Amino acid sequence: MREYIKTLEQSNIFFGIKNVDIEEMIVCLQARQREYKKCEMVIWEGSVVTEIGIILSGKARSIKEGISGKTVIVTLLEEGDFIGVLLAASHERKSPVSVQALDHLSVMFLPIERVLGRCAKVCRRHDLLLCNYLDGIAEKALVLHDRNDCLIKTTVREKILTYLTREAKDKDSINFTIPLDREALAEYLNVERSALSRELSRMKKDGLIDYYKSDFRLFYQVALKNQNY
Repeated sequence: MREYIKTLEQSNIFFGIKNVDIEEMIVCLQARQREYKKCEMVIWEGSVVTEIGIILSGKARSIKEGISGKTVIVTLLEEGDFIGVLLAASHERKSPVSVQALDHLSVMFLPIERVLGRCAKVCRRHDLLLCNYLDGIAEKALVLHDRNDCLIKTTVREKILTYLTREAKDKDSINFTIPLDREALAEYLNVERSALSRELSRMKKDGLIDYYKSDFRLFYQVALKNQNY
């Protein structure tokens, strides 16, 4: 895992911890690394999660399948993101979602009892790890809030504008590239792909947005009007 030390150094859970200390900590924490092929499941819905996963390379998504069999994207995950950060600390609560690799995925897992347990040396770096873990829980809660913010909108246009406005804010630009293709965006917004395509075309015609594939431009007046989405 040494080749991923730079990635770990930039991840939230090891924020502020020197790379030489990270190398020692992953041994102390009994970290393990696992590789996944594209479309392979990292976590199955209904399983019990006892480890925190940190994506070392690749991308993944957490998904939920409805009664009708339709797949809904809950969150998108990329390098440095957590997997199971909430579930691992939830005392054997079963996972409400599955996590699936979107391409070749490398994940480092940390047993939750090693993360939450006091280090034998009572070292400052482990205290910092615990603080970072709590920050990670808060961040995950906010990500889920953003997801829910899209879902509660009543129209397809409101859902799209909510998502695009947030992406524009995150990129600090009205020109940005989203990490989703049309199928994935429809799943994320929980709308039919055909309805999404129709509404995107209407919004472009109405002068609200411009786009080409995953590249979007959200016009300034629209971003300003929807800044509270």
